[in-house]
Amino acid sequence: MIILFDLDGTLIDSTEAILECFHHTFDVFDYPQPSDAAIKALIGYPLDSMYADLGVEAEIVWDFVASYKECYRKISTQKTFLLENAREAVEQASHFASLGIVTTKTGAYSEILMENFGLMHYFDVLIGREHVENPKPDAEPMTKALAHFDSTDKEVWMIGDTELDLKSAKNAQINAIGVLCGYGSEENLQCYTDYLAANAYEAVAFLKSRKYSHSN
Repeated sequence: MIILFDLDGTLIDSTEAILECFHHTFDVFDYPQPSDAAIKALIGYPLDSMYADLGVEAEIVWDFVASYKECYRKISTQKTFLLENAREAVEQASHFASLGIVTTKTGAYSEILMENFGLMHYFDVLIGREHVENPKPDAEPMTKALAHFDSTDKEVWMIGDTELDLKSAKNAQINAIGVLCGYGSEENLQCYTDYLAANAYEAVAFLKSRKYSHSN
């Protein structure tokens, strides 16, 4: 079995860092501040898309992104936390599956975060925003991650908290579990998968029971 994990809202909570960096950039460029709710509604999308949806003109979107990344690099490890039972989810999954991370966060910063939590060694691959031309919901992030594995005759699952994760999995023709510990609503997630779990640990427990019931 191969399990691909999203990060924000699935394994980690970096809401505080994300909000602080967004507000910082709007201050830097003297733009009207968006609400926290408006920012959180877009978490999971690439930064350039988020800024565009928050009213930043196309010609300066990448200036905002650069300012965000500078801020995020400084504070991310201090203001990002593992979700409850996320560590146990990863450790448990590593006993019966090969693991990867597929995120729209910058891959370099994501790897630093996971190293900081002492979890990066469990994962064979981490695909971030800079590794693909077309981010989620496109299939590319999933297919690029799967290129690192021998997926012959193996079930492949994506665990994520937003419709972007589930759509990307569907486009890549792999299975998906929506978790309710992040930014997507149950009503929305159930439109894209038949499998929902409270969190990553519950999702992994389901996959473990599935794997061993199929092997008997």
